[in-house]
Amino acid sequence: MRLLFSILFKAGRPRDGSRFGVRLLLVLNLGLLLGLASPALAQVRSQAPVETGAQGEENIRAELIPLTRWAAPGSTAVVAVRQQIAEGWHTYWRNPGDSGGPTTLNWRLPPGVEAGEIVWPLPTRQRLMSLVNYGYSGEVYLPVPIEIPASARPGTTLPLVADALFLVCSDQMCVPVQMSLRLDLPIREGAPPLDPDHGGALQAVLEAAPRPAGIEARAALENGVLTLSAAGGPLAEIMGRAPGVTQAYFYPYDSSVIDHAAAQSGQAGPRGLSLTLTPGADLKAQGLTRPVSGVLATDAGAWEITAQPGPPLPGTAGGAALSGEAAPPAEGTGAGLILQSILFAFVGGLILNLMPCVFPILAMKAAALAASAHQAGEARRDGLLFLAGVLSSFLVLAGVLLILRAGGEAIGWGFQLQSPAVIAGLALLMLGVGLNLSGVFHVGAGLQGAGSGPLSRLPGGVGAFFTGVLAVVVAAPCTAPFMAAALGAALLAPWPAALAIFLMLGLGLALPYVAVSLSPGLLRRFPRPGPWMERLKALLAFPMYGAALWLVWVFSRQTGPEALALVLAAGLMLAFGLWLSGVNQAHRAQGGTAVVSAVAAALALLLAVGFAGLAATRPPSAAAAETGPLTAAPWSTEAVRAAQAAGRPVLVNFTADWCVTCKINERAALSSPRVAEALKASNTLYLVGDWTRRDDAISRELERHGRSGVPLYLFYPAAGGEPRILPQLLTEGVVVEALTGR
Repeated sequence: MRLLFSILFKAGRPRDGSRFGVRLLLVLNLGLLLGLASPALAQVRSQAPVETGAQGEENIRAELIPLTRWAAPGSTAVVAVRQQIAEGWHTYWRNPGDSGGPTTLNWRLPPGVEAGEIVWPLPTRQRLMSLVNYGYSGEVYLPVPIEIPASARPGTTLPLVADALFLVCSDQMCVPVQMSLRLDLPIREGAPPLDPDHGGALQAVLEAAPRPAGIEARAALENGVLTLSAAGGPLAEIMGRAPGVTQAYFYPYDSSVIDHAAAQSGQAGPRGLSLTLTPGADLKAQGLTRPVSGVLATDAGAWEITAQPGPPLPGTAGGAALSGEAAPPAEGTGAGLILQSILFAFVGGLILNLMPCVFPILAMKAAALAASAHQAGEARRDGLLFLAGVLSSFLVLAGVLLILRAGGEAIGWGFQLQSPAVIAGLALLMLGVGLNLSGVFHVGAGLQGAGSGPLSRLPGGVGAFFTGVLAVVVAAPCTAPFMAAALGAALLAPWPAALAIFLMLGLGLALPYVAVSLSPGLLRRFPRPGPWMERLKALLAFPMYGAALWLVWVFSRQTGPEALALVLAAGLMLAFGLWLSGVNQAHRAQGGTAVVSAVAAALALLLAVGFAGLAATRPPSAAAAETGPLTAAPWSTEAVRAAQAAGRPVLVNFTADWCVTCKINERAALSSPRVAEALKASNTLYLVGDWTRRDDAISRELERHGRSGVPLYLFYPAAGGEPRILPQLLTEGVVVEALTGR
């Protein structure tokens, strides 16, 4: 039974500057975390008797209803899931569109009874900001054919149980709702009459549901435009009489075929019609290599079609223009989603303080607070300047990210850490900060804050500001809970809203430090300055050294052993130059000049920059990606499709060596013997998408699932279809449950 419900994000338009092609995460992270805690509850529910009749929550009620009063042995009965959706809420079609997830049914049936696929009614279009989804509101029937065995005995009943999972969404939130629905279907001889309560309505749904009708269709992709032509079958007869078809719209089954939010236009012809569509990002990138299937909805009827690649069919254009309003869109402004994303950004920024990649910055914050704790004016100044450094850095990063994406670049959060030059520079910076904290040389409060003694040589406000800058740069490898939703929304929303989301993320990151610096009561709890501050300062150097070593390791993964040797040489020359700088400072403090040491320090620092520059230009080596004890293969969309075609489930790990959260998840959850056994037992293919260096294919896949950075974990079922998204913070139990289904 599927106990986790994830939002399925679809391909966008990465080269469209107005939308950036990122899909908005609609399911609340809190709801997902609660879903992770539900296996025990689901097990109890599956063992307990399931009551018949309607069940539900405040936003949806559901029940199983039959088409007829009874079923005959050896016949095909029809049973439907009847949804009663509260006002302002909706569920989704088989292709949800730009976001969302379809209703899924897991049947528990008596021996010999088999359930078919859902007969999906025609959906409506639901617009949310720049997104368009396909779904239902109000009362909805989802019919399912049920094969009754010939051995079924008249006079008995067949208990039919469906474990249903609905994603119920409003303009502001989504809630996964799980129900176990039961219907006791009587078995009798003879032709059954319609069910008196719902039979007529269900029969109307079945009659109107799209189905194949012998329509020939072609699809052609040329100059970034997808042309879909359809002719024959009922279209030939309809086009032969007035008014023919005046409205048409195409609902694809594959979410990556078209840009759902783009307008559809078309023309009528004597034999059929043609539609002009905007292709999705995947189709643009990969070309039209397979048939395009979906529903052609018109004001004269709706039919399932499969368009083979090829030139447009003759007789499908040249007539009257068609509008694309065969299915009316639902209303939705999306203002609530922007406010929700701003709130998510603030909460994500607060949680970011607890993420591993921010630990080195805690050393700087601790030193700054300790230095100025009993000087309230300096503490307030440092707190506000630290906030200014954080906010200005987030604005710069957001501006660069939005500008590059508007220009068609496939990049996401943490993009700067995909550059070996940035990694080398950060490693040397961390080494320099550590040497300063160890007393090798002094820049005073330039990076640690104001205080007495050696810490007071430079104005502390400058150091507080640049500590905020460095906090943002170093925080980039981490994505805290709630951040994925906020960043996805930021890259989708208009630029003023996007910048507001990034600013709230920065405010959340800086708020704890600022709150302490502005609180006299909390500051008084700090011990007064003394020799202990020097010992604390020396102790806090070691997190900086650790961060430098980690960045050097990331650099080695991005480049190779030759570049690693150069960056190590750069580190050695930097340390030597800073030591000589400290010697020069000591001589000057004693009244000497020490010109030789100053010149030597300058030369050493120049050599360090040169070595680092040479290292950053070295091409990456062909070393295999580290996967831990699990046997992994490189990720590609082709590998996923091939595995699913062979009936194998797929677990995909999108990771990067500079992503500390990724590495913790791999150590804690993806490297255990239980996970290895579950992979083997379920015959699951484990794929790793390594985003350590820039990879546009991985960037597009992250976008397709509403993410702007790593980690991202996807589990594709063996039966095919879209994946479910696992939580960003993995546990061994979460992975095993996804692999085994229990």
